[in-house]
Amino acid sequence: QVQLVESGGGLVQAGGSLSLSCAASGRTFSRYAMGWFRQAPGKEREFVAAISWSGSSTYYVDSVKGRFTISRDNAKNTVFLQMNSLKPEDTAVYYCAARRAGSYSGSYYLDDYSYWGQGTQVTVSS
Repeated sequence: QVQLVESGGGLVQAGGSLSLSCAASGRTFSRYAMGWFRQAPGKEREFVAAISWSGSSTYYVDSVKGRFTISRDNAKNTVFLQMNSLKPEDTAVYYCAARRAGSYSGSYYLDDYSYWGQGTQVTVSS
């Protein structure tokens, strides 16, 4: 079992930056590929970024490429999402997710993730 707790959300003006963190419980964090998803009001939850268990491979949805960076610190059981040049359309609840243990690669697909955090609100004003 993995428990995930996100932090770092908030209100920011367009063009600004925010850094999200996701702290994971458990001693085997390094065996889990991780992902970030988001859900805007009235919309389905969508993929944002993912990272392999070693951190050597990263994946992004096209709309955030060049603006967002996913990273992880396995010694601290934490995955990060650095968000720069934020736009109003980035406004959503952001969720951290973990694939099942032993899944090396990140995935674009929501159903490939077994564990979810409670989410953190990100609001970008125009």
